Amino acid sequence: MRALARRWLWLHEEIIAHDKELERLVTERAADLMASHGIATLTIAEMLILVGDDPTRIRSEAAFAKLYGVCPIPTSSGRMHRFRLNRGGNRHANAALYRVAIVRMRSHESTLAYVKKRTKDGKSKSEIIRCLKRYIVREIYGQLCVPKRSEFPAWRI
Repeated sequence: MRALARRWLWLHEEIIAHDKELERLVTERAADLMASHGIATLTIAEMLILVGDDPTRIRSEAAFAKLYGVCPIPTSSGRMHRFRLNRGGNRHANAALYRVAIVRMRSHESTLAYVKKRTKDGKSKSEIIRCLKRYIVREIYGQLCVPKRSEFPAWRI
């Protein structure tokens, strides 16, 4: 039992060390995103993995949304115009977006106001989450994929 307890303590310390290193790396790459409400270190790490080394390869916000699997798919019939969730894209990143949306729906004031407004408009909870996920993707795209003014070459300014 002592050996098992020592092993558990050693692994626990190793996990804490890796978490600190991951937080340092994520903060170095996406400090603005760390300040966003509801987005934690592991979520940003998942997003950075999906973006990869060259964020300029993602040409538009719509392409970024498709990569995450949050682009709307029309499912209209007759006079009813609706959209459904996309089942494609990276499912791990989509799950991370879902977690961010749920956290924001619970405790973020502007998101709560948005949910209240959309509920009055007759939207279902899944439709509201779909819209929130697309909004979150816009925010992430602006912070991860759009080059900052300081990143442009001097001859392009």
